[in-house]
Amino acid sequence: MLPKNQRLRLSQDFTATVRSGARTGRRNVVLYARVRSEEPQGNNRFGFIVSKAVGNAVHRNVVKRRMRALAAQFTADATGLDVVVRALPGSADINWDELSQQVRSALGSVLQKARTKHEKGL
Repeated sequence: MLPKNQRLRLSQDFTATVRSGARTGRRNVVLYARVRSEEPQGNNRFGFIVSKAVGNAVHRNVVKRRMRALAAQFTADATGLDVVVRALPGSADINWDELSQQVRSALGSVLQKARTKHEKGL
């Protein structure tokens, strides 16, 4: 489990990240990211959205555990970002390596977009 200071916990944080953050998607995941202006060099914070479309509770929890494990790998780069990972229905059916590759690819893209968007002041 991620430490408390590395988790998105408030609905306002989820909403702000999804609505005003940069967005990128892959086949089974969509990532949103935004640079926090109030704490620019703090910890990266991660949140996860796994709807019932992904599967039953067992499948949803497996997907959440996998995504938390992936997020734990990216917490070392503390750049003050909020990142929301939305699992799409196919994410329960793919293996760890494929999910990891999709999240890594999407994360690299969305981080670059979020930094550009923040620098432009949008």
